[in-house]
This record gives sequence, structure tokens and C-alpha cells, in this order.
Amino acid sequence: MRGQKVMLDFDLADIYGFTTKRFNQQINRNLDRFPDDFMFQITKDELDYLVRSQFATSRIYASGNYGGRRYLTYAFNE
Repeated sequence: MRGQKVMLDFDLADIYGFTTKRFNQQINRNLDRFPDDFMFQITKDELDYLVRSQFATSRIYASGNYGGRRYLTYAFNE
């Protein structure tokens, strides 16, 4: 993504044993600890592309009133 290898927030949350919501709360409370070149939020277009190309059944995106994410996904690079 954007020419970088990344891990998405829900994958990292799973690795560390948190819900994605809780993981992102901690990120937002500690934004000053993350360098600008380490983390970014993906755009809606990038999310749509990921859903179409990578996920048959997406847990990061749902349309209508059936749930899904309210905020854009964070991507973390190496």
C-alpha cells in the first residue's frame, strides 16, 4: 500500500490481544509516540480497493446499516 509493506490495525490488535476499537483508542491517546512515517490512515478509496481485491468476506467494511467500521483503518509500516 502506497509502495510500502504494512499491517492494518485490526491485525495488530489481534496479535496483541485487543479489540480493534480498544487498540485504536490507545493509538489516538498516544499519537505523539508514533512518528509520521510509521503510521497513516488509509483513504476510503484504498479501503474499497482492499475490500474488493483482498477480502472475500470483509470484517473491516460493511455497507448499509449492518455494521462495519466508522473510522478509516490505520496502516503501520516497518
